[in-house]
Amino acid sequence: MKAFKRIFSLFSVVLLCVIASCGGGSKLTEHSLTEGVIEYKAEVVDPNHPMAGLAPSGATMKFKDDRLHVEMSTMGVFTTIFISDPSKKTLSQMVKFMDIKDACIQREADLKAENAQYELIFEETKETKKIAGYNCKKVKASYASDPSKSFDVYYTSDLGLDSINNVGPYKKINGMLMSYRLKKLGLEMVFTATSVKKEVIKEEEFEIPGFYRIVTQPEMEKLFMDIQN
Repeated sequence: MKAFKRIFSLFSVVLLCVIASCGGGSKLTEHSLTEGVIEYKAEVVDPNHPMAGLAPSGATMKFKDDRLHVEMSTMGVFTTIFISDPSKKTLSQMVKFMDIKDACIQREADLKAENAQYELIFEETKETKKIAGYNCKKVKASYASDPSKSFDVYYTSDLGLDSINNVGPYKKINGMLMSYRLKKLGLEMVFTATSVKKEVIKEEEFEIPGFYRIVTQPEMEKLFMDIQN
């Protein structure tokens, strides 16, 4: 069951990157959307990596004003959902695995400590690219722990609101992430938006369903230790 723990760790970083995709300073235009659904495809950079077969093939993100609901699944049995609520500065994490349905709520201090492990440095460029029908700006991103390693990030200012991100590794990027590269546990993946759809998102998408058992962060960590064993 170690594979599931690795998948969970990968999902956590991926989803944190996605939910932290917007920062302050963007301006709404006639093409802007503050509510809808974005589909992302996920590709492994090295298909020969031992974890390549376990990696998710995509992610679905529902956004409404400054809130996000991101879901990823693999093998049809392991699903993780993150709900970001910037006004409360919380990140709710839900896990569904077989008969397990647990949820944990991370607060601002927890998120800041976690994001510190993925601190990024950004360099703006003048390059642009159209992704999923949106004009995107290119940024060079590198890890603060090793600036020699970098990857390209594309974002648009036409999705979401300025307040959609309050903490996160991408807080300095003023727009929604549409393409980025993530490396976790030695596995490098590229996530690229494939479609953006205007859609009315129900309020319950940003709430933890009553059938989930609320657990603490240590309890959530123990869950994955048990799965590993």
